[in-house]
Amino acid sequence: MNSPAPVEPLPYTPADLDMTLGPEWGGTLGSAYRWMVLGRILDSRMQALQRQGRVGFYGAATGQEAVNVAAGLVTGEHDWIFPGLREPLVALVRGFPLVEYVHSLYADDLDPGRGRQMPCHPTARAVHHVSMSSVIGTQITHAVGLAYGLRHRRVPGVALAFFGDGATSSNDFHSGLNFAGVLGLPVVFCCANNQWAISIPVAHQSAAKTLASKAAAYGIPGQRVDGTDFVAVYRALDDALRRSRLGGGPALLEFITYRMTPHSSSDDPGRYQPADWSERAARHDPFARLESWMVANGLLDAKEIARLRGDAEEAIRAAVAVAEATPPPRPESLTEDVYAFAAPGGGTE
Repeated sequence: MNSPAPVEPLPYTPADLDMTLGPEWGGTLGSAYRWMVLGRILDSRMQALQRQGRVGFYGAATGQEAVNVAAGLVTGEHDWIFPGLREPLVALVRGFPLVEYVHSLYADDLDPGRGRQMPCHPTARAVHHVSMSSVIGTQITHAVGLAYGLRHRRVPGVALAFFGDGATSSNDFHSGLNFAGVLGLPVVFCCANNQWAISIPVAHQSAAKTLASKAAAYGIPGQRVDGTDFVAVYRALDDALRRSRLGGGPALLEFITYRMTPHSSSDDPGRYQPADWSERAARHDPFARLESWMVANGLLDAKEIARLRGDAEEAIRAAVAVAEATPPPRPESLTEDVYAFAAPGGGTE
C-alpha cells in the first residue's frame, strides 16, 4: 500500500514582519522553531506510548504550536497560565523541566501532582502554570479570580485563560468575561478555535460570525488572529498583555487553528470529520509553514533541522527512561500534601 503524498503547506509570509528588525526577530523565530520541534516530536512520541499502553491518556496539541510557543515566549515571570487540554508546551517554554512533565504523564512518584490528576493534565507551580481541569470552561473563571488577586496585591502580572471553541458555550465563559469586563481586570482570554469541540463543528456551537465578536457584549476588545502564523500570534499576545499591564483591562483573542490529530487518545475523528479534513489541516500546519519560510529566507538549513530534531528526540528519550524507571506513588502519600500546619510565629509548614 502506497503512503499518501505529503501535503505542501500554504505559502507563508509572517504577518507585518519588517525584516529590517534583524537579529532580534531572527532569534525569536529560531527559538520558536526549536520549541515547535520539541512539541511536534513530543506529541508523536506520547501518542505512540499511549497506544502501547505505557501512558494512560494523551491530548495532542499538533497544529496549535504557534499559539502555545508564542504564549510561552511573550509572557513574563509574574503572569499566570490557566490551560485547556493543549497547553503543556506553554509550561515547557516558560521553564518547566521536560522530565517533570513526563513524570506527570506517567503519574509516578515524582509526578508534581503525586499521581492524583489525569495524565496530560500537568501542574507546574514554579512557572505559574495551573493544573487544568477536564471540566469545560472552569479555568476561565479561575483566571479571572486570580487576575482580581493580582490587582489587589499590586502584582504586575496578567492571567491568561486558554480554552477551545466549545468552551465559549459554557456558563463560565459568560460569567468570566462579564466579571472581568465590569472590573477591568488584567486577564487575556485566549480561545484556540481549532474548529471542533470534540465532534461538534464550531458552526453548531455559535451563530456569531466570529467568536471574537462575542467580546463586544462584555465591553472588552476582541480580535481574531491567524493561529497558524507565529508572528501574528506573538504580536497579538504582546499587544494584549502590554495593554492589560497598563490598566487597559481584559481582551479576548480568537486564534484560528486546525486540529491535526484526534481530540484525544480516546477519540476517532473518522466518524465525524469530512474526508478531506486532514489534508486541509496539513495545509495550514504552523510548524511546516514556519519551517519552509525560514529555510527560504536563510534562517534554517537541513543540517540545523536534523540537529534540532536529534536533540529533541534524545531529550524525550531520556525523560521517558527516567519516568519508566520511577515507581508509582507510595500508598501513604495519599494523605500527604492535604493539610497545612501553622508554624511557630505564623505562616505554614
